Formats: sequence, structure tokens, C-alpha cells
Amino acid sequence: MRSSGSRLVAEAESARRALKSTGSETRAERAFLVGLDYRLRRRSTKSAITSGAQAARDSAVRSSPPPTNVPEFTAEESLDELKTLATSAGAEIVGDFLQHRDRPDPATLIGSGKLAEIAAAVASVSADLVLFDHDLTASQQRNIEKIVDVRVIDRTQLILDIFAKHARTREGQLQVELAQLEYMLPRLAGRGVEMSQLGGGIGTRGPGETQLETDRRKIYRRVRHVKQQLENVRRIRGQQRQRRESVPVATVALVGYTNAGKSTLFNALTNAKVLESSRMFATLDPTLRSVGLPSKRSVLLSDTVGFIRNLPHTLVSAFRATLEEVQRATLVLQVSDASNPLSAEQDAQVDKVLKELEADGKPRLRVKNKIDLLPAGEREVLQNNERTVYVSAAKGIGVDVLLEHIDHLLEDDRPSRVRLKVPQKEGKLLAMLEAKAIIVSRTYREGNVHLEIEAPESVLRGVKEFVK
Repeated sequence: MRSSGSRLVAEAESARRALKSTGSETRAERAFLVGLDYRLRRRSTKSAITSGAQAARDSAVRSSPPPTNVPEFTAEESLDELKTLATSAGAEIVGDFLQHRDRPDPATLIGSGKLAEIAAAVASVSADLVLFDHDLTASQQRNIEKIVDVRVIDRTQLILDIFAKHARTREGQLQVELAQLEYMLPRLAGRGVEMSQLGGGIGTRGPGETQLETDRRKIYRRVRHVKQQLENVRRIRGQQRQRRESVPVATVALVGYTNAGKSTLFNALTNAKVLESSRMFATLDPTLRSVGLPSKRSVLLSDTVGFIRNLPHTLVSAFRATLEEVQRATLVLQVSDASNPLSAEQDAQVDKVLKELEADGKPRLRVKNKIDLLPAGEREVLQNNERTVYVSAAKGIGVDVLLEHIDHLLEDDRPSRVRLKVPQKEGKLLAMLEAKAIIVSRTYREGNVHLEIEAPESVLRGVKEFVK
């Protein structure tokens, strides 16, 4: 007799083949979005005399007011971002609902009355799934699915699905799989509609339903295997980094909110052909390219995964090997979308992630991108300063100025000016100086070339014997 796991694998494959033959896999799933806004309410005289245990429970449920100096997303803005995430996952938005409550309902998050309204709305628009702009417990997800009778996934699961969709390299796929498994593991008990649908769809990509339907022992075994493979990746990446660091070449890391234009800026600086997309999380796999600075120094530029509000901790942990490029960078370029009205809020979220990565103390240059999308009047008043540069990576505006700022901030391999006397027969050396140094002056006398150059220390070490 075949094992339960083998039977499930066969059933899953059969279901996928059936779906593929009908062409339903290509149809965009119809998604209904649910946002939540928890109002902070002053405690009345009656609530002030509640028991200490009840007060402690209320305190745990309510969110403390955010510091006034840290911009926060409103519930409406957060729901708009969820729409963008859902579109990136390939969904068709067929409706949305924003619920205002004083505190979350332990059983259904939004309350049974509102859930009944949502169930009716979901049925009226023939939605395939409901996306919550909030994390759900396993019991909440199960209770909601019983009422709405379609799949229900939360914000974290949606982000994980987008990562699974965009992962291209083996490393990226392993990182996403680990994050998904660690997210799903505590939710295996009592999975509802989602576990009964073997055909895939938003929230089900990555390791696959058959992996999740096996028992916990097999899941743990798979998690250990993926962690071991990622540890090997981390070790190889560390060895590569050590080889790079043995040569005096600084590393500059691009960080920023997702869809801030990091990959477009990366291409503008390096002439690379990294994928540029307006979709969220188009870049998952890190890319390193050499960039020449005005001083003729070379630096390595690293393009990294975009950050987002409440980035799932499972992703931060899984992508640790990739994000180490940020931790070890000499300079961090924090890229923002200057045309986005939520730019300040997005920057605050990036600051939080950098702090979690213990990279908030790194030298940082803020790059305000997409200024070509600003009205002409706003562009005219923009002023670069020592720590902020305004650019349009798509139009090439301000890219040269950005390179000058990077050059000024980097202390490694700082250039200096010297005078040289080089025999004309040293053609190879003269060609190297032409390529790697700034020639300030050049004269020819008695078979020698008299030069005044400005070059990095790494270049000057090879021409010490010719210094006048």
C-alpha cells in the first residue's frame, strides 16, 4: 500500500495536470482585500476599574501610539500597498473592505458581523481568495475560511508568495522555501480551504502543497536540509567576500523600499542589464558589479532585495546571507522614490530594517530617485547636499553628481597627487596610468615622460620607483 505522502504527491500531480489541460492556471485569481484600522480609545471611568488581568490583556492588544517623529502608514495607505502587492502576485482586485475596530477579535480578527458582510461581498463578486492586510493565526484563518468559503491568506503569506514567484537563482529559491516552511510549520494543524486545494495559486507557490501536507517530522527534516544548503551558500559567499576584501576595493550597497528604483539606478551606474520592473520585489538575487569613480578608483556596487513595511521576520532570517552584503558594505546608498507621497514613511521602514540588520551605523548617502516624475516647480528647488543627492536613474539625471558624492565619502584607497618621471619605453606602465589615473600634466624631455598625476594608493604603489 502506498504511503499517505506518496498518495498526496500523486493526487497533487494529477490535479496540476488537469488544471494545466484546462488552461485555468493562466487565469488571474480574483482577490478581495480586507484592511484593518484599530482605533485607540480613551478608557472610560468604567474601564478604569477593570481587573489587573483584564488591563494587562487590553494593554497587550492595543498598540502604543507611535513616536511623533516616525512617520507611519495610515490604514488606507496600507490597504493601497496591499493592492500593489496583490497585483505583483498576479491577482485581479475585485473588491476591498476597510474595517475600523477598537481591538482585534480573537476568533475572526474583524468580528462575526463584519465577516458575514464580507462573505456576502466575496460571493457577489465571485472572488477566489480573500487577502488580509494583517497577520492571521491558524485558528483565525480557519474560522474566516469557514464563513467566506474561499481561500484566505494574510499579508505575510502574500509577500512570501511574491518572493517565490520572483526567485530565479538556486540560492534565492532556497531562501524563499525556508521562509515559507518556517511560516507554515506552526500553521499546519487545522489548515482549511487552502490545504484542500491542490491546484496552486497565490499563496501556494514555493515548496508546494505536497511538502506542506506531510507530517511535521518530514517538514522539520526539509527545513534542516535547506538550512544546511544555505549555510554552504553562506560559507561560499564568505570566502568570496574574503577574496574581495583582500584587494583594496570598497563595496557600496543599494538599499531601499521595494520599487524605489534601485535596479534602474544600478543599471545606470554600472551599465548592467539587471531586470527593471515596476512590480514589487522584482529583484531578489544579489548582483555585484564594478563601478568606476571620477577619481579613477573602482568600487563594487551591490543591488539588494527591496524592503517593505513589516518585512516578515522569516524572510529577514532566510535572506541573512544575502543581506550580509549590506552589513559588510563600506557605504550604504539608501534609495527613495522622491515622487511617492509616502516617501518619508517608506524611509522610516527602511531605517527599521537596517537597525534590525545592525547596519544603521554604516556611512549612508540618501539618494532621492525618480525626480523626473515631480512637477517642474518642485524639481527646481531641490538642492543636493553632503548627505542627499537627487537623481532620475531612468533619465540619467544627477548620476554623475552621485558618483562624485560616492567618491568623496569613500575613505578607502584615497587618491593623492604625485610627480613621476617615466621612461618612454615603459609603454605598458604609461597605458596603465592613462587608464587608472587622472593625468594633470604631461611633458616629454630626453626620452622620459614627466607626469603629474592623481591616482589611488593602490596604483601609486606600483610606480614608486618613478616618483620624482
